[in-house]
Amino acid sequence: MLLASTVTTGLMAGLFAGFAYSVMPGLGRSSDRTLVEAMQNINKAIVNPTFILPFMGSIPLLALAAVLAWRDHSRSALPWIVAALLLYLVAFGITGAVNVPLNDQLAKVTSLRDGDALAMAREHFENRWVTWNLVRALLHTAAFGCLAWVLIAHGAAQIHPDPGRGQPAVPGHHLSTDTR
Repeated sequence: MLLASTVTTGLMAGLFAGFAYSVMPGLGRSSDRTLVEAMQNINKAIVNPTFILPFMGSIPLLALAAVLAWRDHSRSALPWIVAALLLYLVAFGITGAVNVPLNDQLAKVTSLRDGDALAMAREHFENRWVTWNLVRALLHTAAFGCLAWVLIAHGAAQIHPDPGRGQPAVPGHHLSTDTR
């Protein structure tokens, strides 16, 4: 669960970061018509299983990873997983409260020939969408960072366990001092 939630969260961090550092700056240099038309097409195209599965699936995966960490007594991992879940939920909320409504408003622009309507649509859309996309990119990246840290820390704990617990240094291998 931890690996799956890390991968899906990382996919979302990469998507929103990619929009922040390449797609929107590129469209920002474009005409009003190009920006509106491109975003309308992107918003139609992105609603597909390749996007929806990691976007929606991260939440139950993160929740299940938290439950498993709690049940498995992985107390050191639990706060990081919960932090990732909370960061992801805030970013998810921003998507639903800000970015999707802005996308829906932009979808209502039907005439790509009316320069004034395009300029007005862009003015109401671009800066707000870009700002909140940057926020959700940072939140998703922070969530991904928390999960990556858990994988590193958890993996290190599996290879170098607490010597007081009598666990093997490498799972499945018991160290022996017998030199026969």
